[in-house]
Amino acid sequence: MGERKGTNKYYPPDYDPKAGGLNKFLGTHALRERARKLHMGILIIRFEMPYNIWCEGCKNHIGMGVRYNAEKTKIGMYYSTPIYQFRMKCHLCDNHFEIKTDPGNLDYVIVSGARRQENRWDPTQNGQVVPEDKETSKRLFDDAMFKLEHGTSDEGSAKKLNPTLGRLINRNHTAWKDDFAANSALRAQFRVKKKEFKAKEKIDKALLKKTGLDIALVPEHDEDIKLASLLKMKPTRSAVENQKLVRKKISLLPSTPKTLSASELGITRPSSAVSSLVADYDSSEDDPT
Repeated sequence: MGERKGTNKYYPPDYDPKAGGLNKFLGTHALRERARKLHMGILIIRFEMPYNIWCEGCKNHIGMGVRYNAEKTKIGMYYSTPIYQFRMKCHLCDNHFEIKTDPGNLDYVIVSGARRQENRWDPTQNGQVVPEDKETSKRLFDDAMFKLEHGTSDEGSAKKLNPTLGRLINRNHTAWKDDFAANSALRAQFRVKKKEFKAKEKIDKALLKKTGLDIALVPEHDEDIKLASLLKMKPTRSAVENQKLVRKKISLLPSTPKTLSASELGITRPSSAVSSLVADYDSSEDDPT
């Protein structure tokens, strides 16, 4: 749209070329609403957050790249480079924060209203290759001996890193040499997971239809199954599982014979009421009458 504004301007019938341009004739600025505070030295621009910050008004996090309508003001000079300050309003509260440029350090500085999220580090500590600073570059250009020593140290670092780089290249080459095979393996994994998800979704829908509920079901675990069986007053293990457990305990016994208790064999002791009934039944059997 911008390239057509210069050729598709509407000139009213009472336009006088002696008045100058069309904006002067209409009494408007070329930047329209962006220039409403231009008499105060303020220009409205679209500002993009250069890094992550914390708003001091609502204490919320504002990520890098969030855009605002900011008031741009020139506040000084760094040699021949102007220093600009940007004032904008937080989109989550009524707090305003100000950020200015720092040409000396090639950075932005928060003046007020916000706090920078500190996630900076020295790139040389994690093995990154960084460009040389101005002083080193100047010495490399002027001092031949320093250039020779610097090149020798670079060659030594390269020799140390060659085995690691070789392993990384070989691993990458082995894993991604055949794009079709890698894509096929990945799609096969997705198909298996998709089948499992559909089967689980079918079971969940049947359960929800049976119970008449409309809620999201979470995956079940073994502990949940055992707890549910205890709440239903059902045994947590079947008779076959109990028999296997008893046999396993017997096979793990030492060579010395030992009398096993009922609890070790997994046999529950009858209650007192059941024991009294059994005793009464035995006494009636012994009575000849």
